[in-house]
Amino acid sequence: MRTGQDPGRPLRADARRNYEQLVAQAKAAFAEFGVDASLDEIARRAGVASGTLYRHFPTRLDLIEVVLGEQIADLVDLGRELLAAEDEFDALATWLRATLDHGLTYRGLAAAVLNSELDRERVSAWHAELFEMGAGLLARARRSGAVTAAVEDADVLKVVGAIAWAAQDSPERSAQAARMLTLLLSGLRHGDPERPAH
Repeated sequence: MRTGQDPGRPLRADARRNYEQLVAQAKAAFAEFGVDASLDEIARRAGVASGTLYRHFPTRLDLIEVVLGEQIADLVDLGRELLAAEDEFDALATWLRATLDHGLTYRGLAAAVLNSELDRERVSAWHAELFEMGAGLLARARRSGAVTAAVEDADVLKVVGAIAWAAQDSPERSAQAARMLTLLLSGLRHGDPERPAH
């Protein structure tokens, strides 16, 4: 993360509160307006001066990097919890749905990252974390017999990304994406055809 803070110095309590408020408000603003949301408005919502925002995040990309990093970490944490869930297929479906919701909520984030100077090693590490988590949940569902053995991990994760991309400009993007995800989950389901795919 590139910020105006000395990485070796911990933030004071008030600075930490300002930082956390800025990140929280950035998440909300990016979800509402996309990654081009006004930084000054984010600062206003956080209750700080614009200068405070720029001391923590000298550029928009710095703020996007932190928001994206926290969202990836949340998805990985959720995946770890779901690896212990009793219903392997439901665990997979829950994680794929959360991943899709992330892609829909932070529209423009992926494009901003691809077209930015963000550290490629960091982006690759994020992708690897998500792939490893998705692959783990798929493997668990496959071993239980809940998912057809023929499915490829990379194909499933790419389709989820494609659903988010296809639905992002739709006025009913959440409903459309949910319908497409249901189709994907139905295709993954192995066994009882009467059991819903959640």
